[in-house]
Amino acid sequence: MIPDVSQALSWLEAHPQSLKGIRRGIERETLRVKPNGALATTAHPEPLGAALTHHWITTDFAESLLEFITPVDDNIDHLLTFLRDIHRHVAKSLGDERMWPLSMPCRIDAEDDIELAQYGSSNIGKLKTLYRQGLKNRYGALMQVISGIHYNFSLPLEFWQARLGITDAQSGKEEISAGYFKLIRNYYRFGWVIPYLFGASPAICSSFLKGRETDLPFEYSENGLCYLPYATSLRLSDLGYTNKSQSNLGITFNDLESYVAGVKRAIRTPSPEYAAMGVKKDGKYQQLNSNVLQIENELYAPIRPKRVTKAGETPSDALLRSGIEYIEVRSLDVNPFTPIGVDANQARFLDLFLIWCALADAPEMNSDEILCTRKNWNRVILEGRKPDQTIGMGCHDARKPLKEVGKALFADLRRVAEVLDSQNGNQQYQQVCSELVAAFDDPELTYSARILKAMKAEGSGNLGLALAEKYRQMLSEEPLEVLTEQQLATEYHESWQRQRSLEANDKLSFEEYLAQLAAK
Repeated sequence: MIPDVSQALSWLEAHPQSLKGIRRGIERETLRVKPNGALATTAHPEPLGAALTHHWITTDFAESLLEFITPVDDNIDHLLTFLRDIHRHVAKSLGDERMWPLSMPCRIDAEDDIELAQYGSSNIGKLKTLYRQGLKNRYGALMQVISGIHYNFSLPLEFWQARLGITDAQSGKEEISAGYFKLIRNYYRFGWVIPYLFGASPAICSSFLKGRETDLPFEYSENGLCYLPYATSLRLSDLGYTNKSQSNLGITFNDLESYVAGVKRAIRTPSPEYAAMGVKKDGKYQQLNSNVLQIENELYAPIRPKRVTKAGETPSDALLRSGIEYIEVRSLDVNPFTPIGVDANQARFLDLFLIWCALADAPEMNSDEILCTRKNWNRVILEGRKPDQTIGMGCHDARKPLKEVGKALFADLRRVAEVLDSQNGNQQYQQVCSELVAAFDDPELTYSARILKAMKAEGSGNLGLALAEKYRQMLSEEPLEVLTEQQLATEYHESWQRQRSLEANDKLSFEEYLAQLAAK
């Protein structure tokens, strides 16, 4: 069924201090919308600072797609309060615009309404916009404005020291990286539990399907809602933020060298399809290059190994230099039941699940097995709440009832929760287990069931707009708790200064800059 983790859990119970100092960060994406719920077509608001260089407030694919980034934090409540302060500040700075509270986009009548994010006249700013031009031409702009939550997570050095017998992070980088890759392999095998519990995109606006072919058996409500009755996260389906053309890249998660080699191979492998598109057309750039991946960030994955990069360093070179520093979980839909898109229950569940993934045995996976795990994810994504749904236990093993597997997993998670709660002097993690495990007996408790019921009653657009207005008023009236107005004002001014400095210090033309990057 699931790996036997009893020995590892006993080890954890004997070493509770090894979990002291878990570090987390959150990135939240949200579209700006007009008062009528249509996509905002205004530029990134000037009062929010320079999107290129602001530490906490930037844009993702589009000018209208805000992204909020917290600093790394070892306290969940402080982390979420910081994120809420960013939301409070933005809500007061948007004028009549609102923040869209759902993962799937608001009504977008034409893709041309989606303006690529702009970052000024520096070479790095132009590069970021050109990369987005390539994404638009390769995959379409609509897919790129789907919003999500990214949860960045790292175990303390003390955990790896106690578990692996290493002395420090640098000399033990290979062992730590191997530990994180084990976590990642277990995430591929069992991470479908995240969309089951927290998927919140079972429906889409019909405008999202215009001109798109799909064989999904959508149903339509009287108010124009387009949905699958048992879906959990259409955002994670082939309709959403995935890329089928990357499925045969052969990138695996067994060791650092082979993973990095696979990524580097993809950014150097020419694509006939993208070559036909052309890098330039009528003198204008259409994409950075015609390779399978323009840059490493284009690799779509539900989880990524990460390390903070140095200036001019690629993500994979940073990994080779010092190993995996943290992992980025990318499977969380925006939580529509909170103004900030994510709550403490979700953060605590992810802590429990990721610790379990680091403890459980995880045999190596070839690329075929990674593709095989996608079948389980798809089953949950498209019909996870279907009565008597089953889950495959490996590529050739018999399927088991999803409910049975989920409850067995939570029996393990409760033991992890007891260890964490013993360190924190409360029962918060155990309470999360008690609350969430009930969703396996009653799928109506899942986020997707709850939001679909509300959407059927009001329509996706009406519900999104009502929540956007509710959260706008709530956030606008709340005082800051962690940040201060002075800190926000300082970051605003310094972000513009940093952007101007980048622009002033460019010594190469953009053509020369691109040529230099291509030669690396």
